[in-house]
Amino acid sequence: MTAHPLPTADPAAQGVDASGVHAFLDALEAAPDIEPHSLMILRHGHLVAAGWWAPYTARRPHLLYSLSKSFTATAAALAEAEGLLDFDAPVLSYFPEFEGDITDPRSRAMLVRHVASMASGHESETVDAAYGTDPAEPVRGFLLQPPQRDPGTVFAYNQPCTYALGAIVQRVTGQTLTDYLRPRLFDPLGIGETLWQRDRTGREIGFSGLHAATDAVARLGQLYLDDGVWRGERLLPEGWVARASHPHIPTAGAMGERDRQDWDRGYGHQFWMSRHGFRGDGAYGQFCLVLPEHDAVIAATTATERMQEYLGLVWRHLLPAFRPARLTGRQAADTALRERLERLALPPADGGPVPPERAGDWSGAAFTPEGGGCDDQPKLTAAEVTADADGGWTLTLTEDGERFDARFLAGQGWTTTERPVPTAERPVPTAASGGWADDGTLAVDLVFLETPHRLRVTCSLTGRTFRARWLTRPLHEWPLRKLRAPRGSVRGGPERS
Repeated sequence: MTAHPLPTADPAAQGVDASGVHAFLDALEAAPDIEPHSLMILRHGHLVAAGWWAPYTARRPHLLYSLSKSFTATAAALAEAEGLLDFDAPVLSYFPEFEGDITDPRSRAMLVRHVASMASGHESETVDAAYGTDPAEPVRGFLLQPPQRDPGTVFAYNQPCTYALGAIVQRVTGQTLTDYLRPRLFDPLGIGETLWQRDRTGREIGFSGLHAATDAVARLGQLYLDDGVWRGERLLPEGWVARASHPHIPTAGAMGERDRQDWDRGYGHQFWMSRHGFRGDGAYGQFCLVLPEHDAVIAATTATERMQEYLGLVWRHLLPAFRPARLTGRQAADTALRERLERLALPPADGGPVPPERAGDWSGAAFTPEGGGCDDQPKLTAAEVTADADGGWTLTLTEDGERFDARFLAGQGWTTTERPVPTAERPVPTAASGGWADDGTLAVDLVFLETPHRLRVTCSLTGRTFRARWLTRPLHEWPLRKLRAPRGSVRGGPERS
């Protein structure tokens, strides 16, 4: 279906001071360890600011990592409302075929509400153990891991909790999460293309792997801000938002880092409590911030390991920009902000054109991994650089016997390509930039546009070697050709979030 655009307004008309948004953008772009990809700000139900840092674009789906969990919990709420799922029922009751295998009393006592709130009784992550114990049925593998504590008494961020929740939804509905949510959530909200990674069981994994546009994140946030009502129609059961956004289990100190203030406020049903409001979030800074006290939603995609620093910048710069009443005389400031948002772009990788006298040495040059192997991408076995007829260059990487091409224009910004790699069923959307630091060194950055991930490849003509290094490393060891939304039958093992 065709999505209805979100209602838009000038920031000042909704009491948002454009100078605060400018200050936030300045801070983001000055932070060396934060790479912003998108930002949408809604106030009083209106979109007041939106921008994408090129080569990222508005309509392209983006890997949300653990922000997927909030969509899974929403599916569980809908299944509960339809009488298909009971949050007070044992998890095991939905998998009676495991009855004879699961003997640990704590595993048998684990309820749906416990896994929904990361309170299974385990004291640490069990995803590797669950998949390792039973790759063909990770729910059984999870239930075979004896909890160290009684369910409901301790928090541990634990992927199989959400996996089990999503598996229950898929079992009781007979549908994938995507198919179940499409008529109940995605279509009513006007959410377009969504794609969800599956594992070897054929299930959508629930705890991660959802690819959706930033607009989808913003719409989910607005639905939760409005207590499950969208344009006058109740989509979520009454009382669910209060349950999901209420701390069911304390998290203080559970993440092992004393400075993570926004991870110490408690956990609801697949939502974190924040110093302000509540949020869904995913690895590398995929955020859905719901701020009831300001009647605002902030949706963002990012590439950063400093997620607390990102939230700190939101609290420092954006919250003061939310004023209690409409602002007047701000037309010029609002226009300047809109123009800035329209021209956002990531800085291209450093480097310039190859010295003309060395172009012949570089075109067709082949490279082997530095030191005999690439630590950050061990399956890359070769690289080659070739000149195009129109002045561009192509970097070809060989991984696990397959070639991956990335075209770039030296020193001229980002070049986006969606040509299929030779053996892939679907294109791998990428953008590349780079150039020569000197006549003997070429550096190229590859951005995988449906993910937060960027790979830097440096080739040295001296010795004919190359090195590849992730600037944002995938949490699952996907080959390059799978760093995209799973439009085909993309399946694999666990992926942390």
